Amino acid sequence: MALKDITLGQFFPGKTILHRLDPRTKVLLTVFFIVALFMARNILGYGLCATALLTGILLSRVGFKAVFKGLKPVFVIVVITAVLNLFYTVGEGEPLLSFWIFNIYWEGVRTAFFMVLRIMMLISCTFLLTYTTSPIRLTDALESLLGPLKKLHIPIHELTMMMSIALRFIPLLIEETDKIMSAQKARGADFETGNLLQRAKALIPLLVPLFISAFRRADELAVAMECRGYHGDEGRTRMKELRYAGKDYVAILLGFALCAAIWGVNLLGVF
Repeated sequence: MALKDITLGQFFPGKTILHRLDPRTKVLLTVFFIVALFMARNILGYGLCATALLTGILLSRVGFKAVFKGLKPVFVIVVITAVLNLFYTVGEGEPLLSFWIFNIYWEGVRTAFFMVLRIMMLISCTFLLTYTTSPIRLTDALESLLGPLKKLHIPIHELTMMMSIALRFIPLLIEETDKIMSAQKARGADFETGNLLQRAKALIPLLVPLFISAFRRADELAVAMECRGYHGDEGRTRMKELRYAGKDYVAILLGFALCAAIWGVNLLGVF
């Protein structure tokens, strides 16, 4: 897996209907989709979630290639999750396959399949949110949605700003890491051979300049924010105010409809 395959935090500018939705609407749609995904218990429920996700990808025009590319870094986690659910889910009746101390039941196969679908769709949905929403707009949306918590003296603005900066720095740090690795390889460094301890030692020439670069970027950002008169949420204004439009209300209703449809499917008890 190459570092360029990590696409978390990247934003793909566009003028599609998904890009033009209010960022608060997209955050709410993501929440609705996650709730629907965890409510799904059968193939029909997961089919509805998959249909909603595919529709979102098509409307965003970011391409299936970009979404699948973002799934590569979590491939190992998906495989481990599938294997654990496959071997450790005990079902009724005779096992489908039995060897040594392991028994594979039909319930294990079903659980592993649904768990893999859930993880892949969950990650794809969150990627779709960051692909179609700039970090600044996403920060404003979260600050607006979590605004009522300010009455409990929770520093919402500071928390959302830190999240925005973290998202913005992910692709920058990945690019910086790739450059440092290429430079170290040109000097004879080997990051791919040897045992675990040797590979860990080989990462030291990579981590030291990476941390120095990260601290330098953080210091430059802090100085830039102070020079521009940033004082947190106090007296802050926005160039583009967030306003709901008709399409946002329609999208929110569709999110409610998806959750209601999954709930109805669960009542039918379809496999």
